[in-house]
Amino acid sequence: MRLAALDDDVSQLDLIQRSVRSIGYDCQLFERGQALLRELRRDSFDLLIVDWQLPDIAGPDVVRWVREHHEHAMPILFLTNRSEERDVVEGLGCGADDYMLKPIRVHELMARVKALIRRSYPKAEDSGLRFGGYAIDLAARTIHYKGQPIELKHREFELARCLFTNTGRLLSRAYLGETVWGRAVDVPSRSLDTHISSLRAKLELRPARGFRLVAVYGQGYRLEAVDPSVAEGAP
Repeated sequence: MRLAALDDDVSQLDLIQRSVRSIGYDCQLFERGQALLRELRRDSFDLLIVDWQLPDIAGPDVVRWVREHHEHAMPILFLTNRSEERDVVEGLGCGADDYMLKPIRVHELMARVKALIRRSYPKAEDSGLRFGGYAIDLAARTIHYKGQPIELKHREFELARCLFTNTGRLLSRAYLGETVWGRAVDVPSRSLDTHISSLRAKLELRPARGFRLVAVYGQGYRLEAVDPSVAEGAP
């Protein structure tokens, strides 16, 4: 999972990042709302943590922009000093999924983040997943299509897991690189494209099988579910 945190207080950002990393998630930090919005136009995140009071744009306006312009309904957690009922109502009403008061209590933050991810990405918690004719066993690290095993290398399996559990969602190249190769690894563009091409061939991702893997120029890849019944004549 890849998170983004927005707060103009560097010490708060450091605390959020350390808390999130302690439960196994990466966290990219932003001190300005406009910087986060620019990044969201080209990159992918699984959850946002947003402070209410910012120097350039109010937290609720950030949330409203995300809900209006971002196709993926990622969970959003508000962090704020505001405790009045009307503030809670406004924060949730503008599109946030949860609301947490400062000062940050580390264990509460971790619990709320895990709860939001559990509700928003239930398949990520399952050991056995099924997508049409494809069955993914996360424990055994195997993929079958209609009972027939498909041999994949380690990175190919991780890439397939990431794409299938995010079906319909545009995943940036940076997101795929960090999720599949690891945050500290610089993944050459050619390496990612080579793995995508190999995976498309091995899994035979085509409309007749109910899925197609689409490249979005300059951004990343999206696995789309399609109706095989309308794919007559598809290879």
